[in-house]
Amino acid sequence: MTPAQQKASDPAASVWVGASAGTGKTKVLTDRVLRLLLGGTAPERILCLTFTRAAAAEMALRITRELARWTVADEDALADALAALTGARPKRVTLDRARRLFAAVLDVPDGLKIQTIHAFCQSLLRRFPLEAGVAPNFEIADERMSGALLGAARARLLGAARPEADEALASALATMTAVIGEESFGALLADVSRERDRFTALVARHSGIGGAIKALRSRLDVAEGATADGLRAEACADEAFDEQNVARAAKVLAGGTVTDGRRARTIAGWLASDHGGRTAGFDAYRRAFFSQKDEPLQRLITRKLADAHPEAADALAREQARIGAFLARWNAARVAESSAALIAVAARHLHLYDDEKTRHAVLDYGDQIALSQSLLARAGIAPWVLYKLDGGLDHLLIDEAQDTSPTQWAVIAALAEEFFAGEGARAKPRTLFAVGDEKQSIFSFQGADARALAAAHRRFRHRAEDAGQPWESLPLAESFRSTGAVLAAVDAVFALPAARAGVTAEAVPIRHRVHRMGAAGRVEVWPPVVPEEREAIEPWALPVAREGADDPAARLADLIADRVASWTQGPAAAGDDAWLEARGRAIRPGDVLVLVRRRGPFVDRLLRAFKTRAVPVAGIDRMVLTEQLAVMDLIALGEFCLLPADDLTLATVLRSPLIGLDEDALFALAYGRGDASLWATLTRRRDENPEFERACDALFACRSAADTMAPFEFYSEMLGAHGGRAALLGRLGPESGDAIEEFLVLALAYGRTHPPSLQGFLHWVQDGRAEIARDFEQGRDEVRIMTVHGAKGLEAPVVFLPDTMRKPLARDPLVWLEDERADLGVGAPDGVLFPGRASREDPFTREARARARAAQEEEYRRLLYVAMTRAEDRLYVCGWQGRDTPPEDCWYALVRAGMEGMEGVKHLTMPADAATGNARGLVYAEPQRAPLPVPAEPAPEDGAPPPLPPAMLRPPAAEPPALR
Repeated sequence: MTPAQQKASDPAASVWVGASAGTGKTKVLTDRVLRLLLGGTAPERILCLTFTRAAAAEMALRITRELARWTVADEDALADALAALTGARPKRVTLDRARRLFAAVLDVPDGLKIQTIHAFCQSLLRRFPLEAGVAPNFEIADERMSGALLGAARARLLGAARPEADEALASALATMTAVIGEESFGALLADVSRERDRFTALVARHSGIGGAIKALRSRLDVAEGATADGLRAEACADEAFDEQNVARAAKVLAGGTVTDGRRARTIAGWLASDHGGRTAGFDAYRRAFFSQKDEPLQRLITRKLADAHPEAADALAREQARIGAFLARWNAARVAESSAALIAVAARHLHLYDDEKTRHAVLDYGDQIALSQSLLARAGIAPWVLYKLDGGLDHLLIDEAQDTSPTQWAVIAALAEEFFAGEGARAKPRTLFAVGDEKQSIFSFQGADARALAAAHRRFRHRAEDAGQPWESLPLAESFRSTGAVLAAVDAVFALPAARAGVTAEAVPIRHRVHRMGAAGRVEVWPPVVPEEREAIEPWALPVAREGADDPAARLADLIADRVASWTQGPAAAGDDAWLEARGRAIRPGDVLVLVRRRGPFVDRLLRAFKTRAVPVAGIDRMVLTEQLAVMDLIALGEFCLLPADDLTLATVLRSPLIGLDEDALFALAYGRGDASLWATLTRRRDENPEFERACDALFACRSAADTMAPFEFYSEMLGAHGGRAALLGRLGPESGDAIEEFLVLALAYGRTHPPSLQGFLHWVQDGRAEIARDFEQGRDEVRIMTVHGAKGLEAPVVFLPDTMRKPLARDPLVWLEDERADLGVGAPDGVLFPGRASREDPFTREARARARAAQEEEYRRLLYVAMTRAEDRLYVCGWQGRDTPPEDCWYALVRAGMEGMEGVKHLTMPADAATGNARGLVYAEPQRAPLPVPAEPAPEDGAPPPLPPAMLRPPAAEPPALR
């Protein structure tokens, strides 16, 4: 334990820890809990809030294991352990207390309070349901149920938006649908639902929908009652319009080039119209001065005419400026109209969504936080609730503080309200402990805000100082995870101002201290895989030659798979490159972690490349259930039972592992059957072929079971007694087992809340996008492929970053406005803009969107920091390039620029087919400089041979050049 870690775990003071990646924050958390227990704090008076259930389970496991060791340790070992923990030799009373702590923790009815904040809020609402205004028997809606309830609310919304039923709602919906499509409309409402904390705060801030719309029009500088149509009419009758000079300019244009003549006819035709015609034709008229994207044309008159008639050029320039000013006001009015419509429609939709949840007595994850925050802030009730909690809470610990949203911080602030109220009846101080890292704030889509972390730090520090209580703000920068080579590369990259912008609040370089001094490490930047040059195709050449398809992403996947296969399947051939010096053994598949920014086709190509080379691979960390082959086969089986006359579905079932007909048998059955259905043909010809008879009997049994069984029982019968599971696993591999189990879980969940209908279940499954998360922390020796978000908190000896040459697209249709509050340093929701299309944005909206885009760019760079710091020993940065030039500030460019400035970097030689072009790779390596203890190997699984000693695993030394 370092001095900084020991100081952070001291329970005598409230502590705020800024922990860089790999600095042992989990150890600090567990050590602080252990020291609190050792100091006499009752286990039930400690609350630790973590970000994930896995982190909570890991903390609880570490604490209970350490307490168990204390129980059975001898006197000297226990004294040494407590001295290392506290920094002082323990007394006899401390030793005796340490031995009793394990039993004390076991005696607590609910165990140690180590929970996610959602789990804590759920327990709070279950304890005080009447005070919170929720049904005592409420359930938590998962993503699938929330999607179904949102769909029901949307259907009710569309049903209510009829002129004869609600004219205002119908008008608002018509305004929105004029600028957004059907599919985008549903996604937009879902986005507002995810941001309903912001939306609710916005409406409350302005005392209702009307106030929010009025404030929005004021921010856009659109007068009350002004409309886009009204502004168009004003532009046509504007007193500043210099009609005479514009008419003269049109006559001058008529004598110029073809382009001049076309512009002259547009202007003259509009001038010849009456007021109504001018209003209707104004959009065509402005095209004489602006592009289709409403950007001002660079040239309104050819140079020759402009030189001969400068007064015409001046008149056209003045008219362009006048129309440009109108366009700004006009677009602002259009944004105000569509945004007001959005606010009205979203408010109704959220009301209907809340009504659906009330009818079903369910809460979603956002409700747990919002209702808990409201409960703890409600006048008259909150003091009593806090008093009840006050009796059982003395110490509050917050893990991954950078991922805490402002609403969650409000809950934490309410819990710690009395911690800094000055001296009270308690003899011992009540403390707050928080650990986080602004550099790793990457969950903005869940409401996390790096500014909220800094604001909470300031708030709690001031409260502690005002109360005269001890407070410590400590940084942790010594990394126990990564080697010096990896950390040197991280520091070099984020020393660049372009890479560091937004990663840290302070404009100072990021520096890590290396704990693993002397350990071998390596960082490689491969040349980018670029498209191959293609020969020019003659425009009228006959399509008789086969054109080869070039896929840079697939070539990169092959390179990565080849490198991993050379390490894991032939370490002797790979030489020292396959040897992890710091660990004293060869690289295994489970040592390799591939991180992508987002899931996409590249992941499928990489999976295929690994499987082609027989490299064990665990698949991807999250999967869409309905896209898995095993689930598709099970759905097809159910659809056949419902409609046997569907020939295509039956053919799918026959070829699936569930039945197992081969192509020849299916062709023999289907070909030449005339108008008869495939099912009728199979039943008629069942005696001709043993395979036909077996298939027919199995399908008859399936149809009979589907008629009498609920969906869960039906699929359990098909997968168990009828051998479906074994058949699917035999053909599709053991990785399909997760999908099968999750499909059964869905069937069981459907049966709890719906009538036992197979048709209803299949519609329910296919109508939603059910995703499952796969747990890769099971010790399986397989390559893992994960997103950077999913790998948060994980690590691996070898990390690949292949998805480095693309940047996230700005796809958010909403632009949120904030009112900066100096007291907290974090913005409060003050408005939401919905322009509909980029061409409708006024300057104010474009500026607001640019700020939002800048925030996304900052998180993009923080994501790079998280990705690079997952590596323990080696880091490989690579990428593929499309036809377009990659952005100058993409991950690949930032890493390469940072490493090019490092001392000791060498050029890397790659295989000839790795890339094309002149780019060369980079490599920075540090050799083993000190003998390190070899980490203990995990116990072998049942039936597996014990691991070989490291000396037997290491490849033989390379022969001298003269003997080769």
